[in-house]
Amino acid sequence: MQSQRLKMMLLSALFCAIISVCAQLSISFLPMVPFTMQNFAIALAVIILGQRYGTLAVLLYILLGAIGVPVFAQFKSGAAVLIGPTGGYLIGYIAAALVMGMMLKRDNLTVVRAFLANVVGLVIIYAFGVAQLKLVAHLTWNKAIALGMTPFIAPDLLKIALASYVGVLVIRRLKAAGLMPSHAQSKAEHAA
Repeated sequence: MQSQRLKMMLLSALFCAIISVCAQLSISFLPMVPFTMQNFAIALAVIILGQRYGTLAVLLYILLGAIGVPVFAQFKSGAAVLIGPTGGYLIGYIAAALVMGMMLKRDNLTVVRAFLANVVGLVIIYAFGVAQLKLVAHLTWNKAIALGMTPFIAPDLLKIALASYVGVLVIRRLKAAGLMPSHAQSKAEHAA
C-alpha cells in the first residue's frame, strides 16, 4: 500500500514536470495570454493519475511557480504571475483538476467521458481566467472574453480531445500490463 502511494506521488512529480515543459511550448498570439500546451498536460495528468494525484501534480506545478521556479509560460514565475492578468487561468487549473477528477472513474473510462470531463474543466479554467483578466486588466466582460477565451476555444478543444484519447489509451495499456492499480486498491488507499 505504501509503495503504491509512493509510486503515485512520484508520478505526480513527473506530471508536474510534464506540465512545466508543456507550459514552455507556447505561441503568443496576443500579448496578454499565451497559447500553451498546459491544458493538454493537465487533462492528461488527471485522466491518468485520477483526482487525488492529478490535482497534486497541478498543485506542485503552481507552488513551484509561486516560489520562483520559472515553470509558468514563457519561463515566468512568482506570485506576481498568480495575481496578474493570466493568474486566474493558473488558479483555475486547480479547481478544474478537482472537478475533472470527480467526474472520471477509471473502471468505465471512455474517450467520450474523458473528453466531457475535460470540457467541464476547460469551462472552469476559462471562468477563473477570464474573471481575473477582466479585473486585473480593467476590461469589460466582452473584451475579456474576446481576449482571454474566444481565440483559444478551438485549439483548447483539440488539445483536450488529444489528451482524452492519449490518456484513455495509456490507462488501458497500463491496466493490460498490470501496472495500473484497480479501483478497489485506489479506494482502499484513499481510506488509509
